[in-house]
Amino acid sequence: MAVEQSIGLNSRQQQVMRATVRHYVSTAEPVGSKALLEAFDLNVSAATIRNVMGALERSGFLYQPHTSAGRVPSDSGYRLYVDELIKPSKPTAQRIDRLLTQQLNWQGWSVEALLQEAAQILAHLSGYVALVTMPRSENMMVKHLQLVPISTEQVLLVVVLDGYGTESIVVRLPRGTTGVGTTQDDGVLERELQILSNFLTTQLCGRPLSEISSLDWDEVDTAEHHVLALCQAIDDLTQRKRQPQTHILVTGVTDVLNQPEFAEQSQLRNLVALLADGREQLWPLMCSDDSYPLKIWIGEENPLEPMQGCALISATYNRDSMPLGSVGVMGPTRMLYENTIAAVEATSSYLSEIMSGLDVNQ
Repeated sequence: MAVEQSIGLNSRQQQVMRATVRHYVSTAEPVGSKALLEAFDLNVSAATIRNVMGALERSGFLYQPHTSAGRVPSDSGYRLYVDELIKPSKPTAQRIDRLLTQQLNWQGWSVEALLQEAAQILAHLSGYVALVTMPRSENMMVKHLQLVPISTEQVLLVVVLDGYGTESIVVRLPRGTTGVGTTQDDGVLERELQILSNFLTTQLCGRPLSEISSLDWDEVDTAEHHVLALCQAIDDLTQRKRQPQTHILVTGVTDVLNQPEFAEQSQLRNLVALLADGREQLWPLMCSDDSYPLKIWIGEENPLEPMQGCALISATYNRDSMPLGSVGVMGPTRMLYENTIAAVEATSSYLSEIMSGLDVNQ
């Protein structure tokens, strides 16, 4: 991902470069000076436009796919366009925010259902593939915990997270710590498990799953062996949830593959395979950091070969100030970036607002 830098084009070069990108995005045909003169009010002659386009080609921002053809933006040209020549479209941002507000009803939905529907709206509006990474479980808030007896030596710890996602792990109690086969002993175990369930819920409700192991067990009055076994199981659960996750929701593949850039079958197969089976490779490309909350990969900037004819734009969605996941769009480099960036940023902002408003006590 390139860092924004000034390249010092004069105003006429900027005007012609901006017009060339927009004309090529709309037609998918190499752009000539006559086409720009007819389509845009540049207030210069065709000869002047040709000279400016020649200078832009020598600088590496345009190229000719064929000797007799017009010019096409290069990856460097698109990067210039994104970094220097545009601002995100406010009307597009307002439109997708309105659609999300009208069509998404959070009440009673799971987090996954909400994210899937948001991705479908983003894909429909942009015309490209929409991708959303699921929240990392350790950053989700605990809503409720329950210990469910499986046998006299096994207990299931169920953790209900906000958005009604769940995590679970089997707790193995040490042999000989409970009686076997008597109603009285089963009743004792159930009472102790209820005490522990209430304690865990009281201690952890409204806190991230990552804090589940930082408990003051001195406050709970129940069998020590249960506590020791539970501590180990909780530690195992939190360690498991700290492992990298690659659950990415993908929608809109069919529409974008109709674009002329994907006419070559080998390129099409490689991209489809990546979206179907290689999503773990997309995860690090989408995950933003504090320095770059918006990430844009263009063409050969992409480290993944099947994506080197594509652009990927993603932004983080948060709970308050805590990053939960990322939402993005992938399409051909021939993309109207001002609209796509606005759509991605508006979607991430909407999801952040929803996530920050979740009430785990409901």
